[in-house]
Amino acid sequence: MTTSKNIAVAGASALALCLGSAGLAQAGQQADLLIKGGTVYDGGQGAGVTADVAIAGGKIVFVGDAAKAKIKAAATIDAKGKVVAPGFIDPHTHYFEDLSSADAGLRRNLAAAMQGVTTVFVGSDGRAAPEVKDAFAKLEQNGVGTNVATYVGFGTLRQRVLGDSDRAPDATELEQMKGMVAKAMCEGALGLSTGLFYPPQSYAKTEEVIALAKEAAKRGGTYDSHIRDESSYTIGLKGAVQEVFDIGRGAGIPVHIGHIKALGVDVQGQAGEIIRMVEAAQASGLKVTADQYPWAASGTGLSAALLPRWAQVDGEAAMLKRLADPTLGPKIRAEMAENMRRRGGPESLLLTRTAVGEAKGKTLAQIATVWNVDPIEAAVRILQRGDAGVASFNQSEDDIKAFMRQPWVMTSSDGSEGHPRKYASFAEKYAKYVKAEKTVSMSDFVHRSTGLTADTFGLTGRGYLRPGYHADVVVLDPATYAPKATYVQPELLSVGAEQVLVNGKFVVRDGQPTGALPGAGVLHAPTAGSCN
Repeated sequence: MTTSKNIAVAGASALALCLGSAGLAQAGQQADLLIKGGTVYDGGQGAGVTADVAIAGGKIVFVGDAAKAKIKAAATIDAKGKVVAPGFIDPHTHYFEDLSSADAGLRRNLAAAMQGVTTVFVGSDGRAAPEVKDAFAKLEQNGVGTNVATYVGFGTLRQRVLGDSDRAPDATELEQMKGMVAKAMCEGALGLSTGLFYPPQSYAKTEEVIALAKEAAKRGGTYDSHIRDESSYTIGLKGAVQEVFDIGRGAGIPVHIGHIKALGVDVQGQAGEIIRMVEAAQASGLKVTADQYPWAASGTGLSAALLPRWAQVDGEAAMLKRLADPTLGPKIRAEMAENMRRRGGPESLLLTRTAVGEAKGKTLAQIATVWNVDPIEAAVRILQRGDAGVASFNQSEDDIKAFMRQPWVMTSSDGSEGHPRKYASFAEKYAKYVKAEKTVSMSDFVHRSTGLTADTFGLTGRGYLRPGYHADVVVLDPATYAPKATYVQPELLSVGAEQVLVNGKFVVRDGQPTGALPGAGVLHAPTAGSCN
């Protein structure tokens, strides 16, 4: 991976060390925009500093005292009392369908932009095609509201080659998948992502994943994973984290744990043990990072939450046939009951997306009562009408806060339909964990939303407010920046990010969307000579 040179200055902000210098601007230069008098957090780990930020030609050209440097601008924003920060970077999302939509309104990506997010990673959980060049060309041609980076997805590759079958690839099939990883990496993918919890990826053995991760490693990529088990479904949380380390060492690749958590009653309280495992792996020389969304409920499919993986082999039609089988059906239901228990019972599963209209917005326990059936039978009825989305309340606040405080954990959303995390994760983290509970500081919040992510994934020229960097900037009001989305109304836009610029263009101005589509594809540069 092309590593970023934007290493934070320990104990002090690089901004504080360079204030008063003209940066790239010449004394008396005319800028396009001057953001004046805000409390600037530059993306590093230091405290905020009162400063001005000048932008010209889509780049930051000056950070410091504009009056002293005689910097003038065609337009000025008074940011006194406001926080000025790099645009936030979300390293784990499911925004690709919105960004590739024919609907320009969806391509504006306001769910992200209204939180101050200016760059999103797509292709998480192993869901991304290897045709990176073609996909990004279409995105830029149609226009998108935020910058976009992508992984290549293990699940997509496996499904193309093996379908939904539960078997290992033969030598020819493995080479085919390896070739697709190499193609994607050479076209700018960040690395290989997996969702080993989900079928058909869950059918893959560790050795198969290592073989593909080696192709990403050769080209400087990262291995990102929704791990095989965040709970006690199969190999357990600790076993799944250890598998990530095994893949990292086997492939010689940095590893990143997606939306790190301890999910369900059997593993709540294990955050401390997982943290110690990560620290031991880091001490051994393995590069390990993670991201986290600030919600006690995860979001997933009802089938993923409750159905055993063997029941889903060969797809939905085969699964429904097994559910109706007089021998297999009771066995599936018994395993579903155990999976429901480990997630906290039917009261913990809120139906957020379903074809069964009267079930939406109810817990599985509530709809079972309405129908006067057992909760498992209620789940089966819903699955017979197609998969449903659930908000699964399965985490403890102590675990959430323990992970949040770790220096290797950055902020993400896992943004997907039917969950407020898509519209409000960054705003929620600020409002709850910075402002109300003071779990992390403001500078920590900004760093974990910007510089840490840029450094981890080698995003050159982004993640910091520094001269020469792309002008991805957010100006937020610390008094009003807040989420509006809830589990019952998950699609309400956040408020308080008053100005949001992507590549120097306003996508939000004075708190209102502008309709602009200035986003760009952010391509990872493969290791020199690895794509010849």
